[in-house]
Amino acid sequence: MIDGRKVAVVLPAYNAAKTLRQTVMEIPADIVDDIILTDDASTDDTIGVARELGLHTIVHDRNRGYGGNQKSCYAAALARGADIVVMLHPDYQYSPRLVAAMAGMIASGHYDAVFASRILGKGALDGGMPRYKYVANRLLTLFQNIVMGQKLSEYHTGYRAWSREVLETLPLLACSDDFVFDNQMIAQAAWHGFRMGEISCPTKYFAEASSINFRRSCVYGLGVLRTALDYRLSKWRMKRPALFEPAGDARLVPAVPVQEMGAAIARRLGVAA
Repeated sequence: MIDGRKVAVVLPAYNAAKTLRQTVMEIPADIVDDIILTDDASTDDTIGVARELGLHTIVHDRNRGYGGNQKSCYAAALARGADIVVMLHPDYQYSPRLVAAMAGMIASGHYDAVFASRILGKGALDGGMPRYKYVANRLLTLFQNIVMGQKLSEYHTGYRAWSREVLETLPLLACSDDFVFDNQMIAQAAWHGFRMGEISCPTKYFAEASSINFRRSCVYGLGVLRTALDYRLSKWRMKRPALFEPAGDARLVPAVPVQEMGAAIARRLGVAA
């Protein structure tokens, strides 16, 4: 807990059994009140390791995708009373020890969202990021900053912290269930005028760390371009994409524990405690 605010760490997991224990052991227990793991139908022993570590574990009935996994994570964190939620990949690619700094930046009242950037400093290439991914990251980020009128060092980190207000406001159910979810969520936060900050973060690329292949990277890149263009066209009132102006209420439902969510939301998220 920081300044009376409950801090939760959510771990969207898929085949993370080899790295989960090391990740959890470095999460600062003195300030984190709750650790939630959502397993996206892993084929290894991720669930067993999570339960052995005493994590609150949610199991998807089938693979819902990276974005679908995060929707479950955030819904559970809100339902369990979190005021600040830090999303951390359980593959040990990012340093868990930065959780306290990121949560503290939100608790200070200066920011509503904080992103751990691999680009600030020299963390990306030094940590083994493939050069083609580094170049793509820089070009996509430059494009989004220009089109969306922002000034972030990167939009593609998988390590971010959110205030409860952000998670309750954003229409996350309108976002993709695939990898572009991360990018869409930042665009939604910018659309709603939330204050976004960054912190430099070292990263590690190794065999057990999750990564998407070249084909899926291309699909992701096209999704990023579309998200930025939809954002600008929406600002100009030339288009009304569901991502920014959904037809119905596309917000998460945090009022009750995951097991007791309304039937429609539970089916959509596909969760089981």
